[in-house]
Amino acid sequence: MSFKEKYGPTALVAGASEGMGAAYAHALAARGLDLVLIARRTAQLEATAHRIAQEYGVNVWPVACDLAAPSATQQIVQAIGDREIGFMVYNAAQSYIGPYLATGISTHLGIAAVNTTTPLAMLHEFGSKMVKRKRGGIVLMSSIAGFQGSGYLATYAATKAFNRVLAEGLWYEWKPLGIDIIACCAGATATPNYLNTLPGKASWLEPKPQLPEQVVEECLKRIGTTPSFVSGTGNKWVSFLMQRLLPRKSAIQLMGDGMKKMYKIPPSTRITPPY
Repeated sequence: MSFKEKYGPTALVAGASEGMGAAYAHALAARGLDLVLIARRTAQLEATAHRIAQEYGVNVWPVACDLAAPSATQQIVQAIGDREIGFMVYNAAQSYIGPYLATGISTHLGIAAVNTTTPLAMLHEFGSKMVKRKRGGIVLMSSIAGFQGSGYLATYAATKAFNRVLAEGLWYEWKPLGIDIIACCAGATATPNYLNTLPGKASWLEPKPQLPEQVVEECLKRIGTTPSFVSGTGNKWVSFLMQRLLPRKSAIQLMGDGMKKMYKIPPSTRITPPY
């Protein structure tokens, strides 16, 4: 059975205008699926949709939506009408790099909304329809940052742990019902958002950033075989070191020290709460 026969006719990609989401969109279009692409920036989203439609000859419907909005899922449902979504990728994410108290609580709540609350709603909406049809596929993008506490990335890392555990739980529930779900735990990936943070080198242990296309192809090959996985050989090795060989306290310390070095955060940073 082909990928399209198993997961078609249409895939939905949330966070699709560039980077990893656009790479998923290209890969799914190359497999013959029509697309619903979701992102906040209308012009960039429409340009991506146009390029993919022209290149692959598939139908592409761009839907501009702020995924932090409480009504985001309902907006998407209204926009796509009765189109059957056989495959869903939730790639959208917000993050904040820096001391937890150096930004207002609205930043952290926004991260929680995009990274956890909206995925829950979309899984409930589109997952329930897949379960009724007894077929479908779902990718939740997670991160190796969520395998332990990550200083100066605390809220983002916590949401990525949530995504992985959620996917693993639903993998158990839905696999007998014909639904494949997987958490893709990526490391540093050379997306525009990542490169725009101007990261330095954390340590000699840090693997070279993967290309988005590498992560996507590995994920699409692995879905249906495992509830979650770490992408890339280098990331697998570092994850094994952090999770199996080092005490948890040491792994947390290593992550925090790496973030300090990557983003030149002063070691004695003291923060006055912004309220």
